[in-house]
Amino acid sequence: MNRFRNALLNPAWICFLWAGMNIGVTMIATPARFTAGTITRPIALDVGREVFAALNNAELATLVILLIVIRASGAAARLWSVAAALALIVIAQSAWLGPELADRTQMIIDGIEPARSYAHALYSMLEILKITLLLFLGFTSLGTSTGTTRH
Repeated sequence: MNRFRNALLNPAWICFLWAGMNIGVTMIATPARFTAGTITRPIALDVGREVFAALNNAELATLVILLIVIRASGAAARLWSVAAALALIVIAQSAWLGPELADRTQMIIDGIEPARSYAHALYSMLEILKITLLLFLGFTSLGTSTGTTRH
């Protein structure tokens, strides 16, 4: 039972779950949707908007769980900077970039080609940074004994 408790208190599991979720949606499913020959651009964008809204909700919940696990692990002092960076990325994507991209998507669906924007490129760069931070935090946490001692 103690091994199970220690495993749950190690942030690695939630980092790898979250990274896998993002890689699956942003790196695999999204590009595949735009290469399907029978899906029009507006339909692909509409589906993408819904998928990213669901992903955002899942990420907010996952962020909360990660913060709780980090705090409960006793490693908060050591891991706070990575956790803070992840939180800032999720907040930026949730409160600013996601809504902006959703508005642009609606314009395209409505037949309006919006002015050029760097929002998509910035969102993508933050996504790569987020996945990198999650993998770093996950692998770093694997090599520690979080949950067994207070740091």
